Amino acid sequence: MNTLVLALLALGVGVFWASLQFFKKDELEIYSEEKLGEEKTRKTPSLVFKLALPVMSRFMVPWVRNLKIDNFRKKAKRDIISAGMEEEIDPDELFSFKILLALLFPTVIGFVSISYGYGFSPLALIVVAFYGYIFPYLWIKSRIKQRHQDIRRAMPFVVDLLTLSTEAGLDFMGSIARVVEKSKPGAFVDELRRALHEIQLGTSRADALRKMSWRIDMSEVSSFVAVLVSADQMGASIGRVLRAQADQIRNERFVRAEKMGAAAAQKVLLPLFFFILPAVFLVIFGPLVLRVLPDIGAILGGATIGG
Repeated sequence: MNTLVLALLALGVGVFWASLQFFKKDELEIYSEEKLGEEKTRKTPSLVFKLALPVMSRFMVPWVRNLKIDNFRKKAKRDIISAGMEEEIDPDELFSFKILLALLFPTVIGFVSISYGYGFSPLALIVVAFYGYIFPYLWIKSRIKQRHQDIRRAMPFVVDLLTLSTEAGLDFMGSIARVVEKSKPGAFVDELRRALHEIQLGTSRADALRKMSWRIDMSEVSSFVAVLVSADQMGASIGRVLRAQADQIRNERFVRAEKMGAAAAQKVLLPLFFFILPAVFLVIFGPLVLRVLPDIGAILGGATIGG
């Protein structure tokens, strides 16, 4: 047991020493990457990743880059792009983040348990380490889910604007440029801006739209892009296609809202049964029970309750 305590203390001291690097200004505030010959400051809303980034970049990422984990890198890259986090993290940093949390979480729990005299089981540390390992995955998936929700909300409005611009006489590229210029910033508008930039650099319209669909990785966008590409290849009127797509997206949104309303009605049954109905029964039958209890006590020969 003493050996385990010393090992945890040594690991805790090592983590503490590494944490001191956070307070260096060049590591905490000016962590930069070189991209297209320019220095770009890393920005992320996650405080945990922001604190872990200096340690990972100095001690772990160089080691992880030499690992043969190509399948992980390929899948992680797709998830990172779908989450819109290309400027925040790369696959090697993600893997380093998973390893760091898998080591850090059980170390902190074990050190706190020993410091306060609490016992802990190896199984609990294994569970905590596993949670630390999957935490970055859950973080990425939550960002993907949130981004998809934002795109679903924005799609009907954006497609309506594209339809109106096209029917007003602009071509499809001009319509995208006008929508990007006038719409509120958002995930879908940002992807349209990126696709427009790729087209301006020489990528074909179909390829730029397919790349946008691949980045978002969402069935509604994939269907929308497939219809646009097919209409473009067949020479059909883009305005009519956009009008039909706008109506379809709005109907799908209405159906999705009905499903969510039906699901909410079922979810409310559980708190209704366990929390609301007992309170209602207590209010209704409580006074009656209190009035009847003295008579029941008298019948049974006991002392009068409350007397």
